[in-house]
This record gives sequence, C-alpha cells and structure tokens, in this order.
Amino acid sequence: MTVSRHHLKFVVLCLFWGLTWIAVKTGVEAVPPSLFAATRFIAAGLVMLAWAGRGKSLESFSPDNLIRLLIVSLLMIALCYGPLFWGMQFVSSGTSAVVEMSLTPLALLAFGVLAGEERWNAVGAGAMMLGIAGLCILFMPALRQAGSEGQSVLGLLAIGWAAISSAWGSVMARPLVSRYGSTFLSGSTMLIGGCLLLAWSLVSEPDALLAMTRLGAWHSGSPVIGAWLFLVIFGSLLGYRYYVQLLRDIGPAKAGSFAFVSPAIAVVVGAFLAGEPVSLRSLLGMSLMLIAAATSLFADTIASGLRKTSRTPPTS
Repeated sequence: MTVSRHHLKFVVLCLFWGLTWIAVKTGVEAVPPSLFAATRFIAAGLVMLAWAGRGKSLESFSPDNLIRLLIVSLLMIALCYGPLFWGMQFVSSGTSAVVEMSLTPLALLAFGVLAGEERWNAVGAGAMMLGIAGLCILFMPALRQAGSEGQSVLGLLAIGWAAISSAWGSVMARPLVSRYGSTFLSGSTMLIGGCLLLAWSLVSEPDALLAMTRLGAWHSGSPVIGAWLFLVIFGSLLGYRYYVQLLRDIGPAKAGSFAFVSPAIAVVVGAFLAGEPVSLRSLLGMSLMLIAAATSLFADTIASGLRKTSRTPPTS
C-alpha cells in the first residue's frame, strides 16, 4: 500500500469524524447520550463482524490476546464515551473540544513511545504543540467563557480521561490489528464496548429503558434516525475501521493527528449549514491545526531532511 493511500484514508477519516459532531449533537438532544452511543457501536459491530466473514471468531484468539481485546474494547469504547458524555454535562462544548482534542494526539504519542510503537523526534513534538495552539485560538471564546463561569473539575477530569483511555486502547490495539485484521478487530471492539456501554446506560441513565421500550424520538422520519445512521455507517463502519488501519500502518501519533483536522471541518460545515460566523481568529487557528497535522504526517521525512542539511558541510 502506498503512502498516498494512507494519506487518502487519513483525509476521509478526518472528513467523516469532522461531520460526526453534528450527528452526535442531533442525537443526544433527543436520546440519552450513552444509549445513543451504545446502540451505534453495537449495530456497527454486528455489521462489521458479518462483513469479516466466516472463519474468524473470538475462539481464534489466544487467552492473552483475548484479554487484550477485552481491555482494548473497554478503553476505546466504554471508558472513553461513557466519561466523555458524562463530563460534557458540566463543561461547555468548546472547552470539551480543546481538552479532548489536544490530549488525544499527545497521549497517543506518549503511549506509543512507551510501548515502542513510536520514535520520539522534535518535529513530531513541535507539530503537537502547534496543533494545540491552533485549537486554543479556534476555541478562544469558549475558553474565556469557561474562565469567567467556572467549570466542573470532575467534568474536566472525565473528558481528559476519555482522551487518555482512547489513546491507551489505540496503542494496545495495534498488535491485534496486524494479527487479526482491521475489519474483525473493529467489529469485535465495537460490539464488546457497545454492550458494556449499554449496560452502563441502563444503570446510569434513568430514561434509557423508557427510550428503548417506547423508541422515544426514534420514529420514522426523525432527524435522530438520520444522525444515528450516519454515525453507524460513516463514523463507525468506515471511519473507525480506517482509524484502526492507520494505527497499524502509520502509527498512533500520526493517526491521532486527525484531532487537529476534524474540528476545523466541523467549523466549516457549521458555517455552511448553520450560518455560524467564521472569524479571522478561527481561520488562523484552523490554519495552524492543518499545518500541525501535515507536519505530523510527514514528521519522519522532515526530520530526515533536517539531519541531512545539518550534516552537509558549508561550501566556500
């Protein structure tokens, strides 16, 4: 597979996950958040496992890899989306985005280095810092509002943990992807994690059982159905699978730089579909984030070029 193929998958992933913000917002306004996420992952997991075909099952996992799969499912799905949605009840969406999106690539890089899946270099670290600066500039009004109104410490910790949990699970998943394939592994983690998240929803969300029995706002023609289908098809079946493939093929840190592109896409889509204003500050922030993502993707090439330049003796 060529490098350009990896980059194409990265662009598609950023586009799909940038659009999921609108779909999630539509869904959680009518359906309990954890229930909405759980049913999305369960449905996508079942379809993905059917797609993987016969000859693959959990019985093919060794005991050690089965334990790893359960931990990965817990970290990437249940312990990520449960705390994330809970924390967002107490923290503004803008502040939540800055915390979650800035921690995700940093945590992926850190866990990747610790696990021997990534090599540390100054170019990659600089890209992370540049991306975080862009995120802060983009969401500056939300950060100022957070400072004036105060935020729940537990809510911020929950959102921060969601990013760390997802990154930890992503790095642990990489060896499994190489061994069992992205389709089967994606389906397994989504189904297991979705079931765990559903159990959590039934315990923690009083309206979850009512929403399941009466279908709540899930009636035909509801925008919730469209949002749910978009998340299942584009957010999970395609987006999540591409993410898992990129974890295997280009490494956690580079794959995680989607966090610098997806928010920019969400802002642009909001401007076109909802008429939300885009200021010069927003354009500056998005530009820095896109530069950071590109730098992260080509960090090895840039670092190699800088080393060659430093070794070249000056000509007289």
